[in-house]
Amino acid sequence: MLHYGPKSLKKLIDNGFLASASGALKQLMIELATEKELARGDILFEQDDEGETLFAIGSGALEFSVLSAEGRKLILDVMYEGAIFGEIALFDPGPRTATVIAVENSTVWGINNKDVLSALNKRPELGVDMIQLAGRRMRWMGQQLRDQVFLPLPMRLAQKILYIASSNGAQTHTIRISQAELAEFVGASRESVSKTLAIWKRDGVIDLGRGSLRILEKENLKKLALSETI
Repeated sequence: MLHYGPKSLKKLIDNGFLASASGALKQLMIELATEKELARGDILFEQDDEGETLFAIGSGALEFSVLSAEGRKLILDVMYEGAIFGEIALFDPGPRTATVIAVENSTVWGINNKDVLSALNKRPELGVDMIQLAGRRMRWMGQQLRDQVFLPLPMRLAQKILYIASSNGAQTHTIRISQAELAEFVGASRESVSKTLAIWKRDGVIDLGRGSLRILEKENLKKLALSETI
């Protein structure tokens, strides 16, 4: 299903990575957006697909993953309502860097590179805004990459658990996720993740269930997310 004119996209743009853009550029993005509905399990796009569209999630949840050269799956993120992604394709169309799958029924809005360029040709003064947005986003992505490469596993794991809990709007501090999925999230072996979680359970920081994790001491988990001690 595809149609034009999603009015509530304004709320996402005002709070997403486009929040610092000028009012004129935000309005342009709203006017160019198209809406698409995804059923659970639908693939929005796959790694290495040609892409030229930025997306915003209006409802639901999407999983982002990559495959290594050996075929190993690494879950990069799960994003929920309000998230914006695929901005590289908006600035520079090319192969997608991840596979995106709907993990529940979802709605996304897309803004196509060709439509943006056509609009900027008519309003070139907005090009400066686009360049500034690209620079800010590239710095953010660089920081995410450094964290993934250099932070020790306990820090990455604590940060990811806190992120998933807050992104999912969990009020009970319980998230539905397996240890294997957590391992894919942080780029580590299941055994290493299980060992770290067992220590935290022993210390009363978390509790573990079948395919779930409950945060018992959120402040202590936050300290673990900021501590470089292993």
